[in-house]
Amino acid sequence: GSAEKSQKLKEANQQQQFNTGVKDVLFWLGEMEALLGSEDHGKDLPSVLNLLKKHQLVEADISAHEAKIGDLNTQAQAFVEAGHFDAAGIEGKQQTINDRYAQLRVLAEARKLKLNDSHILQQFFRDISDQEAWIKEKKLLVSNDDYGKDLNGVQNLRNKHTRFVTELEGHEPKIRAVQEDGQKLIATGHYGATAIQQRCDELGRSWEELDGLAAARQSKLDESMAFQQFCSNVDEEESWINEKLALVTSDEVGDTLATVQGLMKKHEAFETDLDVHRERVADINRAGDELIAKDNYQKAGIGAKCSSLQGKLEGLVKAAGERKKRIGDNNAFLQFNWKADVVESWIGDKEAQVKSEDFGKDLLTVQTLLAKQDTFDGGLKAFTTEGIHSLSALKDELVGSKHRQSRAILQRHAEVMRRWEKLQKDSEARRNKLLRSQEQFKKVDDLFLQFAKKASAFNSWYENAEEDLTDPVRCNSLEELKALQDAHTQFQTSLSTAKADYKQLVALDRQIKTYNVTNNPYTWFTMDALEEMWQNIQGITKDREVDLQKEQKRQEKNDELRKSFAQLANTFHGWLTDTRASLVVVGTGTLEDQLEAIRHKADEVADRKESLKKVEQLGAQMEEALILDNKHTEHTPLGLAQQWDQLDQLAMRMQHNLEQQIQARNMTGVSEDELKEFSTMFKHFDKDHSGLLDHAEFKACLRSLGYDLPIVDEGEMDPQFEEILSQVDPNRDGNVSSEEFMSFMISRVSENVESSKEVENAFKAITNNGDAAYVTSAELLQALPKEQAEYCMRNMQPFPGVSGAYDYKSFTHSLFSS
Repeated sequence: GSAEKSQKLKEANQQQQFNTGVKDVLFWLGEMEALLGSEDHGKDLPSVLNLLKKHQLVEADISAHEAKIGDLNTQAQAFVEAGHFDAAGIEGKQQTINDRYAQLRVLAEARKLKLNDSHILQQFFRDISDQEAWIKEKKLLVSNDDYGKDLNGVQNLRNKHTRFVTELEGHEPKIRAVQEDGQKLIATGHYGATAIQQRCDELGRSWEELDGLAAARQSKLDESMAFQQFCSNVDEEESWINEKLALVTSDEVGDTLATVQGLMKKHEAFETDLDVHRERVADINRAGDELIAKDNYQKAGIGAKCSSLQGKLEGLVKAAGERKKRIGDNNAFLQFNWKADVVESWIGDKEAQVKSEDFGKDLLTVQTLLAKQDTFDGGLKAFTTEGIHSLSALKDELVGSKHRQSRAILQRHAEVMRRWEKLQKDSEARRNKLLRSQEQFKKVDDLFLQFAKKASAFNSWYENAEEDLTDPVRCNSLEELKALQDAHTQFQTSLSTAKADYKQLVALDRQIKTYNVTNNPYTWFTMDALEEMWQNIQGITKDREVDLQKEQKRQEKNDELRKSFAQLANTFHGWLTDTRASLVVVGTGTLEDQLEAIRHKADEVADRKESLKKVEQLGAQMEEALILDNKHTEHTPLGLAQQWDQLDQLAMRMQHNLEQQIQARNMTGVSEDELKEFSTMFKHFDKDHSGLLDHAEFKACLRSLGYDLPIVDEGEMDPQFEEILSQVDPNRDGNVSSEEFMSFMISRVSENVESSKEVENAFKAITNNGDAAYVTSAELLQALPKEQAEYCMRNMQPFPGVSGAYDYKSFTHSLFSS
């Protein structure tokens, strides 16, 4: 009974908690239903935005209560399943709460849609209001009645209006976009469709009104621009006409020809400029007529300006014509005076020439003066047409046109003609005097020419003779001296001919002096200079004979010295040749015998050093005497000294080589026969007996000793041979000495000996007990790879007396000996 009572109390307590939760939820549902049922969707954009924010909070609250309602459902379900005494009531409350919560979500979504529609409508109204405000602002700008007071003002206003039109065109897409947004809302059946259409229509009318105002202002500004441009053009032309009118009414017509010509060029430039401005005035008048025809608001003033401008232009044209005539008349008179000045100046220059007293100092100058006179007379003839006739024609033209300066023109012309006639008479008189002078100088010129030719020939002979006679007498042999002596004998024979030519020159000089003329124009030689040449030749001829006699004695002494040197040098060279040959053939007997023989030869070479010194002493004497060649011998002290030194070095190398061979024989086991073979092969390839082999000779020597070196093309590297050279000739001086060769061969033989013993010991190690004199096939196959074992069995000799055994010692010996 107590347990049941306790259970009842517990269930009652749980139900009370459940009921409290249900009561709270029902209260909250009532508040939310009242809030979501409101018809306030906002009257403008800010209020709509505020309602949207509040609705977001409501939706968040609804979502937050979903968990609480879930907990109530869980409790109710637990009560029902536990058989609660009020299970039917609990289920009824649960169903009520769930239905109202579901309906609350529907109401929230519906209000959200209405608020969004309201937000779209209010945003559209805000956008259209912004555009209307912008249009209103721009209407104030285009309604301005200021169209400019001058050209710059109009241009500035037009620039501003152009920018305004550009702004208008750029803004039109925004107007169209707002209208399109409105039409889209209407098309969707928006609840504010009527108001939207009304606002769109109002915006369209405002935009068209603004566009019309802009076009009207553009037209007014264009009209004002045309009028101001017209006025500016008129003012510019009137200013130019006033400036040029002051110029063409000037009395300045020039007092010199250069000034007049400058004024004429300026007037020509002015006339060209005037033609341009006539066209401009015509263009201005046409422009004025067009403005009047278009009913420009300034048409009365335009007509007056056109009439005034045309009148000023006609006055300028008349004044310009009068000035051109004044300048032309003055130019004609100054042109005549200038031509008269030129003619008189030319006559004045020629008057000085015909009064000259220079009629020539010789034939050449007279002929030059006559040529100048011909040129002068030609100039007079040419000037008759170019100067005199031209001046007379200009005089006739001016007098014939009754120029106001006709009297002065006639007087000036008469004075010029008087001077011209006198110049012609003076020129004829000078020509006659020059012709008489020419005849006199022709006779003297023939004598000058004869003297010049003979003097030139005599001078050529003198220069050659002087060069030959003063050339230093310095010969290298008696034969050269004999040639100089023969040449001097021939020269002495030619002296008689030169003496006869000299006497002829003396006679011509006396004849020329009888005419009392100046220097000969054909030559610079005088008789005094020729006489000095003749006396000089006599002296240097005697000096030459003395020099030849001295050189004869010197050459005889030098030839004796050459013979003495040749005898010693030839003898010493013969000994060098014989000794070198004897060194090469030393090769019989034991190595000790050969070494002893070489030492004797080396001592002999050292002893002959004294003979070389005597040769060098005679060579020094020849050098002091400047003896450069010696037909009695081909040897020189330097060459013989080099050969002696080479022979001495050869003896030392051979001695060292033999000592090396003896040491190698005693220490390495290399046989004396092998050493002898190496030495013989080296000497065989040492063709020049220098004790050295070049690389090609060394390679050939190695091949002859059994080295298998490949044949390579010229320039191609031989790696095997290069490896050998790295040992024999490491510094790559291009030669291999006998010592280097023997060292290399001895090292190779010693190396082979050691290698042979090692292989033989290796075969011995695999035999039975490691000390047998033969090896069996089974031992070979066990110790070596199959291929190597089979190779050994094919090439080893069978060991006598043992079946299946092989002689490895003979095999090893034959292997290394090959």
